[in-house]
Amino acid sequence: MNLILLGAPGAGKGTLASYLIEKMGVPSVSTGNILREAIANKTELGQKAKAFMDAGQLVPDQLVIDLLQGRIAQDDCKNGFILDGFPRTIPQAEALDQIASIDCALSLEVDDAVIEGRMTGRRVCLKCGATYHIKANPPKQEGVCDVCGDTLHIRKDDKPDVVKHRLATYHEQTEPLKDYYGAQGKLKSIDGAQGIEQTKILACQALGL
Repeated sequence: MNLILLGAPGAGKGTLASYLIEKMGVPSVSTGNILREAIANKTELGQKAKAFMDAGQLVPDQLVIDLLQGRIAQDDCKNGFILDGFPRTIPQAEALDQIASIDCALSLEVDDAVIEGRMTGRRVCLKCGATYHIKANPPKQEGVCDVCGDTLHIRKDDKPDVVKHRLATYHEQTEPLKDYYGAQGKLKSIDGAQGIEQTKILACQALGL
């Protein structure tokens, strides 16, 4: 099965993807990882991508598609894949349709207020990497890491104004993909606000796993 996970930042796509990779026995295909690998290996496409990135520009969609096409042609994708971070826009989805047949777009539906609570409540220890949530998984002492005793921090991406901006960008640019895949009869939506275990169950039911 070739699967796309849709959902706002903080909806839980990454956690669900990790579970489905094991459950389905297919790889997660990340355009970010593909780009980094191509640049590190100094491939022709990687060098082209690096030139855009060094100039502070976005890598053109067609270049990403060319890299993606090479990745999904590899043996580990022969039984399917889960796309991570792509497509984000309708033009990207249209370009993707030219190189791959997507079987399902699974959308995690979570209200913005729930996502804001999840993300703005996160705290991370920069020293040891331990993560907490002020309500769901608080440290024993406020602002102090249980593991190493260092100070906990709010990541830039978790600051309230940044979270609101990321959600607005999602609704404007990426959410229209639900209509795009819905028109193709490939959209399945599940409630992603009930916790990860329930989300896993709902995802398996939706995908027939």
